[in-house]
Amino acid sequence: MDSSNLKRRGLMFVLSSPSGAGKTTITRALLKQNENLTISVSATTRQRRAGEVQGQDYHFMDIPEFNKTIDNDDMLEHAKVFGNYYGTPRGPVEEALKNGHDVIFDIDWQGTQQLAEMARDDLVTLFILPPSARELENRLRTRSQSTLETDTQIRDRMSKANDEMSHYSEYDYVLINENIEKTIDQAQMILDAERLKRRRLVGLSDFVRGVKDGL
Repeated sequence: MDSSNLKRRGLMFVLSSPSGAGKTTITRALLKQNENLTISVSATTRQRRAGEVQGQDYHFMDIPEFNKTIDNDDMLEHAKVFGNYYGTPRGPVEEALKNGHDVIFDIDWQGTQQLAEMARDDLVTLFILPPSARELENRLRTRSQSTLETDTQIRDRMSKANDEMSHYSEYDYVLINENIEKTIDQAQMILDAERLKRRRLVGLSDFVRGVKDGL
């Protein structure tokens, strides 16, 4: 068997963090740097915002439709966040992995736990921490100038961050985002290393057997 015939199964690369810690910026950078990486488009019951595209930003659903996908086992994970439901459709992810494509996820700890229960061998998890509570609040307030979030909403996000960060130890990797470029580089190194894991190579046993037979 020629080594060129070896195939690699794709992986699921989960990035989680409190709002404002940098995961969206890191996710966009990794997508730009990696042709073989696609983002999982979540389903949600929240209202579509101006400029958002169905099937590109989210799969927008009403609550009965969302519940039907859960009943049909068509969601890899789902959770309720700030009063709205979010979930990961199963079909597109499984197809990508089978074809050797990696899928990046921007989900919280609840979704990560569910993915770990269903597909641990395919999963790589990374938690992004802010350098301090003060810096996290500064980032949220800077962002609020464009998102028009109120002080109450910012306080809610800070409160939720406290709960989210208590789950850092459940992740494979943890990065402290003091410098965004450095953190992007570190996330890329993790992704590169995980792609080389032995268990992701399909047909490796046959290849080794062929080499041994030639000795």
